Amino acid sequence: MASFSHSVGAQTYRFDSLKEVMAKASPARSGDYLAEVAAQNDGERVAAQTALANIPLKHFLEEALIPYEQDEVTRLIIDTHDKLAFAPVSHLTVGGFRDWLLSDKADETSLRALGPGLTPEMAAAVSKIMRVQDLVLVAQKIRVVTRFRNTMGLRGRLSTRLQPNHPTDDPSGIAASVLDGLLYGNGDAMIGINPATDSTSSIVALLEMLDAIVQRYEIPTQSCVLTHVTTSIEVINRGVPVDLVFQSITGTEAANASFGISLKLLQEGYEAGLSLNRGTLGQNLMYFETGQGSALSANAHHGVDQQTCETRAYAVARHFNPFLVNTVVGFIGPEYLYNGKQIIRAGLEDHFCGKLLGVPMGCDICYTNHAEADQDDMDTLLTLLGVAGINFIMGIPGSDDIMLNYQTTSFHDALYARQSLGLRPAPEYEAWLEKMGIFTQADGRVRFGDSLPPAFRQALAHLA
Repeated sequence: MASFSHSVGAQTYRFDSLKEVMAKASPARSGDYLAEVAAQNDGERVAAQTALANIPLKHFLEEALIPYEQDEVTRLIIDTHDKLAFAPVSHLTVGGFRDWLLSDKADETSLRALGPGLTPEMAAAVSKIMRVQDLVLVAQKIRVVTRFRNTMGLRGRLSTRLQPNHPTDDPSGIAASVLDGLLYGNGDAMIGINPATDSTSSIVALLEMLDAIVQRYEIPTQSCVLTHVTTSIEVINRGVPVDLVFQSITGTEAANASFGISLKLLQEGYEAGLSLNRGTLGQNLMYFETGQGSALSANAHHGVDQQTCETRAYAVARHFNPFLVNTVVGFIGPEYLYNGKQIIRAGLEDHFCGKLLGVPMGCDICYTNHAEADQDDMDTLLTLLGVAGINFIMGIPGSDDIMLNYQTTSFHDALYARQSLGLRPAPEYEAWLEKMGIFTQADGRVRFGDSLPPAFRQALAHLA
């Protein structure tokens, strides 16, 4: 295990492991202080960042932050590392890698080829020495394109998950939210419900309801009920219509075990989803959610900082060729990301690291009501992520999730981002919106009420 040191003025700081220098190089956040791994002052943080910048990327293949023998995520990272893809940057330090990423050599083609050659720890390391504008600039070069019933991640596109949650899973309440979202052009990433209960009968009813809506109106999108992967496997075996298979994941074996999952179980879920063959354009069908602080909240972080643990979750995600990956950035609470500044930085880090690793990243731009954050902070993060080329965001009525009790982005927020940044929905969904009279190709605006064709007004009345 190597040690590292750097002097700031008359003070010399020593770091006894790669794990320590990574943790202390992280921009300040409450979760790392809670875990007692953060730098004690700005001087120590600068020293750690400088020491980190001088570490060769090859060193990350020699010193595992969590031992290979103890953790199946570490084994996955090491065993699937693509040495040939890594070769173009294998001679660089972390600091040299940052310079390369910001250069013209790092274009969309080269970055796509590089992804399999990077470990999560390499991506996390370089993000720790990057400014906000660096995270945005590099991420917008990268496009990770996936397909199921439509196409996600194309340049110039911004998609949304229509999230019609209801505190009692009431069908009429869910239908009203679906209707609202469709009228605002939301839902091309998917129509996805967080169920109030995890009972199999309730999950089946919701899946069948969503499938009926998608099939009846020939909507080129996919549905998902965010239940545990074991429930998804069970209902798939019953022949219930399941599009996307969901699971929350994190970056260590122990933390995933606290969620009741393992890599083997995720593989079973993936294969079960593939067996239905429900995709029309492709078979990317896994939907994963992550969030900084999840490993720490399970006391399963092994002394690794929360941002690096988060990035390790993306190695789990990419192994299963997901359709969408969503960092629910501010949902866990201020114990892990204290205020708007920390949430904004974390969202940009997650998006950058995920895209760099070849993961189709979206973000639930959100905060809890006891965090030192507000909707202005979310507008800032939304705008930055839109510029950075994020694949998708959330869309929920009024930005207030009445079931999960947190603040996120609304249907209107998606319109703001699309109109102000010149972004459009997924191409197949855009064509459907135009056919149904919701979206006008000529001016790119949403149309409401009496401007809708009579046939669609009648269909919406049945839906509601």
